Amino acid sequence: MNQDLTVGKPSSVLWRFCLPLFGSIIFQQLYNIADSWVAGKFIGENALAAVGNSYEITLIFIAFAFGCNMGCSVVVSQLFGAKDYRHMKTAVSTAMLMTGAVCACLMAIGLPGSRRLLALLRTPEEAMADSALYLEIYILGLPFMFFYNVSNGVFSALGDSRTPFIFLALSSTANIVMDIFFVTALGMGVAGVAWATFLCQGVSAALAVTVALRRLRALPAAEGDQGRGRAPLFSVELLKKILIIAIPSTFQQSFISVGNLVIQGVINGFGTGVMAGYSAGVKLNNLVITSFTTLANGISNYTAQNIGAGQRDRVRLGLRAGLRMVWMLCVPFCLLYFFAGETLMRFFLDAPTDAALRTGIVFLRILSPFYFMVSAKLAADGVLRGAGLMKPFMIATFTDLILRVVLAMLLSRTSLGSTGIWCAWPIGWCIATALSLLFYRKAFGGRPVGSEKAA
Repeated sequence: MNQDLTVGKPSSVLWRFCLPLFGSIIFQQLYNIADSWVAGKFIGENALAAVGNSYEITLIFIAFAFGCNMGCSVVVSQLFGAKDYRHMKTAVSTAMLMTGAVCACLMAIGLPGSRRLLALLRTPEEAMADSALYLEIYILGLPFMFFYNVSNGVFSALGDSRTPFIFLALSSTANIVMDIFFVTALGMGVAGVAWATFLCQGVSAALAVTVALRRLRALPAAEGDQGRGRAPLFSVELLKKILIIAIPSTFQQSFISVGNLVIQGVINGFGTGVMAGYSAGVKLNNLVITSFTTLANGISNYTAQNIGAGQRDRVRLGLRAGLRMVWMLCVPFCLLYFFAGETLMRFFLDAPTDAALRTGIVFLRILSPFYFMVSAKLAADGVLRGAGLMKPFMIATFTDLILRVVLAMLLSRTSLGSTGIWCAWPIGWCIATALSLLFYRKAFGGRPVGSEKAA
């Protein structure tokens, strides 16, 4: 169901829109965690290390898919808020064509170069074969991931967060079942984990694209136009607008991924025990960060619709509501990770080594208290991105990344060892959060004018 985010009490509107996103977060993370859980529980520690090692490279592909998603979503949100349905339809088809071209290029580079990337990560010999196999199958499924993400961007732009939730619930549940079946019943090992993801993503992508296109056809070409006029399939001007959002969003995610690859290379130097512990710990951490990012994307759609409708005051009220949401999410995660880290690590690892268990516990205890800080950064980033203010958005992101990578390399060489790597995260988060909030305040002012009742 389409939802106009430009009318109604801002906090209520944002809560209704973001509530299904909470459910989507859970199932998205089940999708991401399933591979590591099955590999660690039913295959072994080396398999978990291989999947986790490959995961850092898959984040680069996810970064490009995320960029396509956000470029489409923000532009379509602004056009939907302005009730310009003809150009909105053209923006969607333009984004789809762009996405196909980007995906084809990445596959052409990724398939023959996967083993070289793994070698650059200093992947241990005992994990190389499984890492390469998992990565190659994953790359074959890139079209599914890309078009699924763009379709989700369309749904979000139309204010519909329920449809993606349904697709994720079905596909993630199926992925867990197929992971276990392929590994335990068919004995396919790491390949079974990869093929399960491939098949589930394929089905969910086909459904998402079909439903998104039908939703667009149901809209008139312009407000008050019942003639269903045919919109152009491609527009250079709209492509430029999409790229203005998509390229910085992709750079943000891809540079973070490249930074994570550098950090992964440092981690790999400490052996498979630390690799396995980090692989499990970072999955749990990414569950939280992805949750914050998903809600920040919702704030971006809210911001873009209201910017398109010329209602900037509602943007400030929306950020206040968004901060309350992400901070409510911080409390249970922070308490759980800090005090129950060992239990969570044993969920991933069957008979873990001392090094793996200790690594994961320390990692979670260092990072979890700072979730309140990074969640505020991502919420403010959501507003900046929805308003098309990509330069300050990128400055804050790169500051965080550079600090984390440089400090991880330096601190790992001290007596702290691998613990020094984890200490780099909070430092980068704190400084980048201060920058994001400063940029937001400069663009939108401090306290919202009026009150929520007046709005």
